[in-house]
Amino acid sequence: MRIFLAGASGVIGRRLVPALTGAGHEVWGTTRRPDRTAAIAAAGARPVLLDALDAEAVRAAVAGCAPDVVIHQLTDLASRDFAANSRIREQATRNLVDAARTAGIERLLAQSIAFVHPDGTRPATEQDPIDDDPARAVTLDGVRALESTVAEIEQSVILRYGMLYGPGTWYAPDGLMAEQAHAGTLPAGPEVTSFVHVDDAVDATVAALDWPAGIVNIVDDEPASGRDWAPVFAAAVGAPAPEPTDDGPIGRPISNALARSRGWSPRHSTWRTGFTA
Repeated sequence: MRIFLAGASGVIGRRLVPALTGAGHEVWGTTRRPDRTAAIAAAGARPVLLDALDAEAVRAAVAGCAPDVVIHQLTDLASRDFAANSRIREQATRNLVDAARTAGIERLLAQSIAFVHPDGTRPATEQDPIDDDPARAVTLDGVRALESTVAEIEQSVILRYGMLYGPGTWYAPDGLMAEQAHAGTLPAGPEVTSFVHVDDAVDATVAALDWPAGIVNIVDDEPASGRDWAPVFAAAVGAPAPEPTDDGPIGRPISNALARSRGWSPRHSTWRTGFTA
């Protein structure tokens, strides 16, 4: 299968390239940074230097590849600029979908996020509505734009990843959350988080090449409050256990039943073992 992977040098993209090529697929991988093209080539893909916000450039790149599938793994979160990331979700997604439709491509996979629901205790499924909390409008509006635009491609799969942890993420030993743990500022409140290891997200993405269209939650089996997961994470990165609190939102657990019904199961079924791994 010929695959156009937008965002090949990101946290998931750089692990997805060898997974796809190892499965026998021919991959074109994009990056906006010239210094990352060599790594993409070394992983077995054809590097494509591309600004995903340039509609004409995206159209030309997709047409030049003539792929069977487009995979959208573009983000802009390195500096925690959520407005910039929402711009990627809105404008870059628009560009990719327009390019795919122009080229007659009927299959597209896209990265979204699972933590988009109002607080509650019942595990959220793919059918539950997205929250309308004004405090989260920048992020939630970006997700709505991404998902509605991707759905214009009839055979599209939207992968709602849980909170990513593992190499290159905020939860890596050298990541933002580890810095907070060592500084004594890691939150340990009641808010429930559904995690997924980055390698499990990659596995799900490869599997989703053959899945029916629609939204699928990609999370592990154990949603947990910060009071539960934060001490385990702190210990895994060699930091003192944070003081638990009762303040803050309660969050929402996320169900992975649909993904499991399609044959996916996380190698790291819980953050309890995944953090130390």
